[in-house]
Amino acid sequence: MNVRALQYFVTLADLKHFSKAAEACFVSQPTLSTQVRKLEEELGVQLVERAPRKVMLTPVGVEVAERARSVLSEIEQIRVVARQNINPAEGVLRLGIFPTLAPYLLPHVIPAIRKSFPQLTLQLAEEKTEDILKMLHRGTLDAALLALPIDDDGLRIQVLFDEPFVLAVPAGHELASKTSVTTEDLRGSELLLLEDGHCMRDHALEVCALAGASERVDFHATSMETLRQMVAAEVGITLMPLLAVKPPMAATSNIVIKPFKAPCPNRTIALVWRKTSALGPFMESLAEPLGDLPEALLKP
Repeated sequence: MNVRALQYFVTLADLKHFSKAAEACFVSQPTLSTQVRKLEEELGVQLVERAPRKVMLTPVGVEVAERARSVLSEIEQIRVVARQNINPAEGVLRLGIFPTLAPYLLPHVIPAIRKSFPQLTLQLAEEKTEDILKMLHRGTLDAALLALPIDDDGLRIQVLFDEPFVLAVPAGHELASKTSVTTEDLRGSELLLLEDGHCMRDHALEVCALAGASERVDFHATSMETLRQMVAAEVGITLMPLLAVKPPMAATSNIVIKPFKAPCPNRTIALVWRKTSALGPFMESLAEPLGDLPEALLKP
């Protein structure tokens, strides 16, 4: 059975579109279509229902796709074992990271990683947590930076650091004059939050529940930067992770950042990878520069 045909079919199963699948596989659409057709002929079953504007998997196609993912993941592990035997620090590492962390953490850790592992090539995938977890299990990512909790027995978790949250309010807000705030100060407030799918939204909702606050239901942002600009426009107030307001991030006019008094709400950032991964020992080495942040960065 052709491994490449399995890769093409799994990509088609994920994207449900021949042109997009071909683009993702860096081949022409006729090449991908031919390989999938040959796979069907070899197996003697129809895997895909083809319509002019729609691609659907047959019931057997769904099952074959799932098993093919497992096969491809094991094949990738064979490559990883071979790469590790040479030197994993001189290979390619595919790392997932979620959007409310990536632009704020990476400028601080990439120089240290390059210094510790000068021959390592990082391929970064910025996706929501749910998508990153799927990519980890499919073998399309080697590891990921995620916020805890992660309820997954198949993953190894190495805690890196705790990142405090701060409160962002417009300059004219009643809390702007306070030196610091408590969760009690949020009681009865409506906070601007991110849309569903962002782990930062889940953390903010937990804080709201503890503080007796609520979310503003008529507005959900798609990014942390949108939240920042909405606060500056005096639409409301929000929680932000501390790294999002630290240099090199520039200060935004008409926004005042207030730290929380202890106990300060925070999120725990961890490096995670599959327990079955042959790169486990290298991941433990990589965790050191990822979590070794200057103390001032994590102090409001």
